[in-house]
Amino acid sequence: MATFLHRVGRWAFRRRRTVLLIWVAVLAAVFLGATSASETPEGSSSMPGIESQKAFDLINERFPGAEADGAEARIVFVAEQGQQITTTANRSAIDKLVAAAADGAQVAEVTSPFDADAVSKDKSTAYASVTYKVASDDLTDASKEALAKAVDQARDAGLTVEVGGSALETEAAQGLGEVLGVLVAAVVLLITFGSLAAAGLPLLTAILGVSISLAGITAVSSAFGFSSTVGELAMMLGLAVGIDYSLFVVSRYREERAKGHEPQQATALAVGTAGGAVVFAGLTVIIALLGLSVIGVPMLSKMGLGSAGAVLVGVLIALTAVPALLGFWPDAVLSRRERKGESRSRDAGSRSSAGGRRTRLKFPRRAGSTKTVGTEADSTRTIVTGTVGASSAKAPWGVRWARFVVRRPLPVLLLTVAGLGTLAVPSLDLRMGMPGEEAKSTSTTERRAYDALAEGFGPGFNGPLTVVVDVSKAEDPQAAVAAVADRLDSTEGVVSVSPARFNEAKDTAVIAAVPATAPTSKQTQDLVRTIRGERAAVESDTGASFKVTGTTALNIDVAEKMQDALVPYLAVIVSLAFLLLMLVFRSILVPLKAALGFLLSVLAALGAIVTVFQQGHGAGFFGVEETGPIMSTMPIFLVGIIFGLAMDYQVFLVSRIREAHIHGEGPGQAIVTGFRHSAQVVGAAALIMMAVFGGFMTGGESMVKMVGFGLASAVFFDAFVVRMAFVPAVLALLGRHAWWLPRWLDRLLPRVDVEGEALTKHTPAPSALPESTDRHSSVTV
Repeated sequence: MATFLHRVGRWAFRRRRTVLLIWVAVLAAVFLGATSASETPEGSSSMPGIESQKAFDLINERFPGAEADGAEARIVFVAEQGQQITTTANRSAIDKLVAAAADGAQVAEVTSPFDADAVSKDKSTAYASVTYKVASDDLTDASKEALAKAVDQARDAGLTVEVGGSALETEAAQGLGEVLGVLVAAVVLLITFGSLAAAGLPLLTAILGVSISLAGITAVSSAFGFSSTVGELAMMLGLAVGIDYSLFVVSRYREERAKGHEPQQATALAVGTAGGAVVFAGLTVIIALLGLSVIGVPMLSKMGLGSAGAVLVGVLIALTAVPALLGFWPDAVLSRRERKGESRSRDAGSRSSAGGRRTRLKFPRRAGSTKTVGTEADSTRTIVTGTVGASSAKAPWGVRWARFVVRRPLPVLLLTVAGLGTLAVPSLDLRMGMPGEEAKSTSTTERRAYDALAEGFGPGFNGPLTVVVDVSKAEDPQAAVAAVADRLDSTEGVVSVSPARFNEAKDTAVIAAVPATAPTSKQTQDLVRTIRGERAAVESDTGASFKVTGTTALNIDVAEKMQDALVPYLAVIVSLAFLLLMLVFRSILVPLKAALGFLLSVLAALGAIVTVFQQGHGAGFFGVEETGPIMSTMPIFLVGIIFGLAMDYQVFLVSRIREAHIHGEGPGQAIVTGFRHSAQVVGAAALIMMAVFGGFMTGGESMVKMVGFGLASAVFFDAFVVRMAFVPAVLALLGRHAWWLPRWLDRLLPRVDVEGEALTKHTPAPSALPESTDRHSSVTV
């Protein structure tokens, strides 16, 4: 692996113009495909296998032309304080609105509140229902404008009018998102590298990769059914990993240059070593994303496929485009001090070659490193690096921290596990669902409509249960449906049952049952289970079968499906990643430690999400106006993405520790050496990830804030707690046993050489002087 990647890096450096032309051609091709592609379809909420979906499918089959997921609007009227909605003036305004709303080509039906008994008992609130023939995404601007105009006219008449539903859904306020992430990433990279070019190169290549990925997803969206959500996730992950992977390669390139290697050789070594970590880190991310397909939810499978493609593009760019750009500007990515050191070394080398005298050169010096290049006459040319004579005060923070952990591994391990365990405790109270209009800002008309209906008709009115009754096998369909309605009406927790609505064939009826409690409450979930539990008895008595659906029931079913899929999903990705890491590190305990550390960070992140978004602690600080259940897809989404990203840090950090170990260093010193070379880079990469994910919290959508908060907190726990404390503490306690692998397994596993051990045997020692240096000269650094 290392030898192959070494050749790739050297080829990309030499053929830099060809490489960049290839990437420009790829970008042009996918953009051409994107511009000629048909419009991107909207995301499908189809959830195969759950009862709610089966009920929706039955409605679409038995009620042609009236799709169960068609757009709908619920127009809520609230009379002025002290007035009633039934006054002549108010009725006239409402009747005009109903007539205007019905005048539309896409409108299926408009129900007046006075015809459907949709007036509250105190006559302060009423609502009209508008249903459309098409889904909300297929509504034309003309249909939306007609409804909005009718609402404005009713408001002008003195009524308070709010609109809920999907027809006029308010667009969430857009935050700084990726822009904020890129700005923070630029600052972090500039501080890390001390060079504008070094900070800009990872950003440039990441943007190139994201552009290619988004255009590619758009080009194939019709063929694969990709929605805009797939592109959003691919952009978020592609930007984060693209910056990180380029950062790893550039960092290693600077390190090889500091050792005295020429630009081409330094580039080849960087790709051969750090590139191996990038390849296997990318593979773990791709495994985690493709593993979403085992859940059986088409939407998640497509999101995983599209995002995996973006990660793959990021890996390829890091291995080819980055070394090509280094070929154009080999010294630009070095810090100013390093560039001055290079200039002085070349000048001094020229003087030494001309005068044939011994010269002492001053190179940019890292704390604790010593290099000695002997004379050719002595046939000795050695480079010695180490920590001899290094002062702890001058050592990088990563080295000082690693030494602290190595000296006190058990207390650090116990404190880490206890801290993350404490943060994970709230996750035991995790309650999943799909936050609806109640989670939106009070500045939106949907939220105000929700609150008005809850106040006027009861908290359960916003989440009615739709019961689809199949009487195709019943002897008396009318009597069977009536029996089902009576059973529903007598069920504790149901406050009202609507009259049954039959289809033309009279073999199917739809009944709406209004719960007494809010849609996201535990009592409503229990009510759905109670009604479904009575199915067998009803079918036995009447010959009719029924299914419960509606938004509330759908959320319950999705939550249960996600919960049931979480364990198999974890088993698949952890097993595959365990095998991959065992192949990389040739150890059993190191992959096991990686999996345990990942679980700690994910559980801590879930605990933090529950604390803020469900329990409400600190909700105001993060701009969360309404707490409630955690989005059903959040846990499995968090597990998939963070597992892949956590393995990035695992591979990059531990591969440097193993590299030092196989080169003869003891367990403790290998940890310190690994942290010397990788702690700063891993810390910078984690800060960039957190910035990209945290940028999504600036938006107005509660669910987007939840995703951003969850991913950012998980990256923090994994990078700064697990990888920086848990991992070195466990390795220090295990000592040489950490790298134990049974001999029979060692013989079976192929050798991939991620650390670049083969390169050290065939790579010539770096020379600080030009090849023409006089043979009697020597350099001591």
